[in-house]
Amino acid sequence: MSKALILTASNFSQEVLESKLPVLVDFWASWCSPCKMMEPAIDSLASELDGKLIIAKLNVDQNAGLAFDFAVNGVPTFIIFKDGKEINRKVGAQSTEQLKTFLAQVLK
Repeated sequence: MSKALILTASNFSQEVLESKLPVLVDFWASWCSPCKMMEPAIDSLASELDGKLIIAKLNVDQNAGLAFDFAVNGVPTFIIFKDGKEINRKVGAQSTEQLKTFLAQVLK
């Protein structure tokens, strides 16, 4: 079973901005209860959509500069990147079905 890719400041550009596939980045924090609740859905989608889309997680406490760069003011924040650019975002916990609907725009 695939798990979400773990992002850091050192691999963000290569894994997200230079990716040939669309990327969903989950900006999260270890102290955030809704973020912890999202973990099974994120890992499930990473497995289900493997090869069509990359699902990745970025800890905002360990990568505050990136969170600032992308104006992440609350967690969890989900941002879809395509061709190195942000194309959409959602803030707050989402059901698996809500995330699938959110991702449908890049999975057509």
